[in-house]
Amino acid sequence: MQTIPDSYFTAYRNLKLTRDEDGVLVVQLHSNGGPLTFTAEAHTEVVDAFYRISQDRANKIVILTGAGGDFMTGVDWESFKDVSDPDIWSQIHDEGVQVLENIANIRVPVIAAIEGRAHIHTEYALLANIIVAAEGATFHDMGHYAAGVVPGDGIFTTWSYRAGAGRAESFLLNAQTITAAVAREWGVVAEVVPHGQALARAQELARKYLKAPEVARRNTRIHFIWPLKQRIVQEVGYGLSLEGASAAALVKSMRAKG
Repeated sequence: MQTIPDSYFTAYRNLKLTRDEDGVLVVQLHSNGGPLTFTAEAHTEVVDAFYRISQDRANKIVILTGAGGDFMTGVDWESFKDVSDPDIWSQIHDEGVQVLENIANIRVPVIAAIEGRAHIHTEYALLANIIVAAEGATFHDMGHYAAGVVPGDGIFTTWSYRAGAGRAESFLLNAQTITAAVAREWGVVAEVVPHGQALARAQELARKYLKAPEVARRNTRIHFIWPLKQRIVQEVGYGLSLEGASAAALVKSMRAKG
């Protein structure tokens, strides 16, 4: 059977891709080998990376994690330039929709291994079938309502699907930090493990899942992600339009003050 050449493994500055002999692909988000600070470049790269990953049948299990003891810690806002410019927001909008659809289109089990701070784009992790979090991990949304814009990029869609709408609204409006233990209580995190053990536990689970026949693995992922995938398709494009309008209004108010 034909597979996609793995030349895409080295195509990205913000993603490190490694795959073992059993087909377990580890996707590590990073900035220069340390925790990822999200940039416009990363925003573009993740779209292509997850598309390639979803198309590559040599990937039997996908593990999503971060570097340097964190998942994602912050945003380089200046790298996105003038988000009130419709041409710039058009690209942000399209990439924001595409990356979530591309993750949802990964047709093998996906495990998220979360160490430390998951404070930006936690919706990526919530598209996994299983989240393993270290006991010191924290979840937060510093990039939306706390910064003055609508949480419209899928973070509400994923958190409300996993934790319930009421909890998601409170989490996003209050911009609160929750622990791995609370996230497990909400049903978002499947397992809490000792510090430094999230990736190792995810790899253990991958070995367990590999025991099932390939078609069963693939079709189970397809079946499990379908309800959330439908919501992503229905909600995220609209949500990002609302977020774009709020971002433009924020820029306008900042300019008026400046």
